[in-house]
Amino acid sequence: MPRKPNYHADRMERERAKAAKRAKRDEARSERTAKNKTGQDEGTEAQAEASPREDQ
Repeated sequence: MPRKPNYHADRMERERAKAAKRAKRDEARSERTAKNKTGQDEGTEAQAEASPREDQ
């Protein structure tokens, strides 16, 4: 005998799994962005010190 469907509970379970997956993906993206920003800032400072402009 097949089980009686519980649409509300099934939907809530899918939405919970989807939210957890989205949170994990967003966290990885924010870490990657933060890492890129720090690397970019250090790189631009190093370039500025290595080749100073003497236009004045």
